[in-house]
Amino acid sequence: MQAATLRGSRFLAFAPADAARSAPLLSPINQRRIRTFSANRRAVWSLWLFVILFGLALASDFIANDRPLLASYKGELLVPALVDYPETKFGGFLAQTIYRDPFIADEISTNGWMLWPPIRYGDATVDESLGTSAPAPPSWMLTDEVRCSRYPLGPDDPACRDIGNLHWLGTDDQGRDVVARLFYGFRVSVIFGLLLTIASSIIGVLVGAVQGYFGGWTDLIGQRLLDVWGSMPTLYVLLIISSVLVPGFWVLLFVLILMSWTSLVGIVRAEFLRARNLEYVAAARALGVSNTQIMLRHLLPNAMVATLTFMPFIAGGSVSTLTSLDFLGLGLPAGSPSLGELLNQGKEYLFAPWLSLTSFAVIALILLLFVFIGEGVRDAFDPRRTFAGRA
Repeated sequence: MQAATLRGSRFLAFAPADAARSAPLLSPINQRRIRTFSANRRAVWSLWLFVILFGLALASDFIANDRPLLASYKGELLVPALVDYPETKFGGFLAQTIYRDPFIADEISTNGWMLWPPIRYGDATVDESLGTSAPAPPSWMLTDEVRCSRYPLGPDDPACRDIGNLHWLGTDDQGRDVVARLFYGFRVSVIFGLLLTIASSIIGVLVGAVQGYFGGWTDLIGQRLLDVWGSMPTLYVLLIISSVLVPGFWVLLFVLILMSWTSLVGIVRAEFLRARNLEYVAAARALGVSNTQIMLRHLLPNAMVATLTFMPFIAGGSVSTLTSLDFLGLGLPAGSPSLGELLNQGKEYLFAPWLSLTSFAVIALILLLFVFIGEGVRDAFDPRRTFAGRA
């Protein structure tokens, strides 16, 4: 009898720990949402493709760069892609090292070696050895005589035949490689869009939560202020700010956050208005739970369903906004890698269709991926689809 009691007490003592170890990391409803999203093959492939492309864009400095990734000079291992070495280190003058310069290239090759990235051009690298005027067509469209005309040995020059020196999609009007500009422009556009989406969503959710939960005069005054703020013309505000401040990434991001946070306020406000008088909220108030805890722990998770559903579409709209502003010349500073700036060059140089076609293709791809991912997220959070197979 005592042994049975002992075994029972041991079972009871270890049951909570065993239950904690066997508890799933995700709730059953979130597991069903993941299964619903995974069933949408188009959304899954779009997500994987976006992750791969964004990962490559983040590694742009190691894919397209006018400095070697690694170099060995007189027995010393150097990392030019990450560290700036003066030209005096290689027997030159006190200046920035240009590794594409024949003197520097010969000096390092004689006393060591260099490991170049696949594309030997950065986003701002101007190719001085173009055999034709900029914007130059893709290298595979030019004859060897034209493409190698400015190299010392002409078509027989090894540097001219090096794959890393080719312009696979041509150059822009400054002689900068289009592929390199696309890599860096993709990175800037997506990072800008994600930051704008996250920041504006946080502000919109907070404002909508306060209005919906407290209601009354708070909601009434908030709605009137929202009407006034939402009616402000974004384009004119940008024109005014551009005339006062130097345009830049963070200035533009700050201005657009101020103008775009209103998109989620109505959705979150409606969810809080609906749920604030439900029984579990009243019970929480009766137990003395603070308003902040009720809003964050009980009401916000339900409101986040609609928020997460809209975020991929907002991200796509943010990328479109930056592209449009760059196309109009109101976005990033001149010379910055930008898809909209490439699209504008395509409009100016109609005889260079590689500028407009490549930039348009990348922009369309980004928007399509965001749309397909957004559709998958929307279906995953749709109760009719999530609980379709539930008994």
